[in-house]
Amino acid sequence: MENAKNPRRIVHVDMDAFYAAVEVRDNPSLAGKPLIIGALPSERGVVATCSYEARVFGVRSAMSIKEAYRRCPHGVYMHPNMHKYKEASDQVHKIWVSYTDICEYLSLDEGFLDVTGSAHLFGGAEAVAHEIKRRTKEETGLTCSVGVGYSIMSAKLASEERKPDGYFEILTPEALQDLIIDRNVRIIYGVGAKTAEKLQRIGISTVRHIYENPEALLATLGNNQGQQIIDLANGIDPRRVIVDADAKSIGREQTFQSDTTDFAYLKDVLLLDAQKLSFDIRTRGLYAHTITLKVTYADMQQITRSKSGDATDKVSDIYEIAADLLDQIEKRPIRLIGISLGGLTKTPTLQLSLFDAEKAERQDKLGDSMLKLQQKYGRDIVKTASVLQAEKRVKEEAEE
Repeated sequence: MENAKNPRRIVHVDMDAFYAAVEVRDNPSLAGKPLIIGALPSERGVVATCSYEARVFGVRSAMSIKEAYRRCPHGVYMHPNMHKYKEASDQVHKIWVSYTDICEYLSLDEGFLDVTGSAHLFGGAEAVAHEIKRRTKEETGLTCSVGVGYSIMSAKLASEERKPDGYFEILTPEALQDLIIDRNVRIIYGVGAKTAEKLQRIGISTVRHIYENPEALLATLGNNQGQQIIDLANGIDPRRVIVDADAKSIGREQTFQSDTTDFAYLKDVLLLDAQKLSFDIRTRGLYAHTITLKVTYADMQQITRSKSGDATDKVSDIYEIAADLLDQIEKRPIRLIGISLGGLTKTPTLQLSLFDAEKAERQDKLGDSMLKLQQKYGRDIVKTASVLQAEKRVKEEAEE
């Protein structure tokens, strides 16, 4: 328990260019080269990750592979090997849990560790952080950046401060304020591009401006969001590390550059999100009891609609429920749409008739085959016809 003698200590670990680093480790001839992992230049797809040498040319994750090739035509392009990355991730996670059982895995290569109650066994939080760095290098051949903080936000900012292969600590609210006071407001958790735009219009572009004019921020963003941002800027962050957060819910959402009333287009977006979510939970061996549709209208009203039932991991189930929920909401301009999966479990509970069971078995075999290929080559490599059609429509809509 946190107290004056045992202050709260959170460790944030972020592997450095994880996929690329695994490939370089296994093929040293790639060292020092701009390595881009994802689709190949001749294919349709995006960058999954890239080495720091590729980032010098402006290549980044989620960039279209065509744009990446335009910026870095001399780079080394390769498909991801998800099975290999998962093995490396498992090694890393085993290191983390040797210091605390309070771990929140954000992804294969990133996580928070609450070492408040255990750090004294290893010489303190700083010693734990350096041990994680040392063991990661020795046991996996990879490097990581580690931050130690008194909160979720401070630990995350600390790990970002000395990337790659770095260590930094932010142990008090005062230290956090001193670090970020003259940085852009987007350094605050929850301040995205659109929120930063709103604040820019009222003269708030740095954290210092938040300190100087909190009333204007509250008037612009409202009491709930505004106060949260003010609190975080002042180093107040009560969020806790959530053990096994993946087993509670997982979601994806899309914000549109222009509000849309094209519900056929929205369903295409939902299909793509459903495919990605299905891939995410299937790789974890999970099934979802609850599918939730999230919508933000043009006037910023947010609504959610949910449906619970038998646990599933299938793209078709996730999409059909989300699309049905979409059909039931008010038809007016939408700026954001998303799906989240809740009630996650390790066990499917679908009860089927004999006919349905035979159909489901065929779907399962197809799904398992697709999953193995996606894990080997990346989720953007193997797609159904409906997903390809949805991608085409979404791309066309975005280019209009």
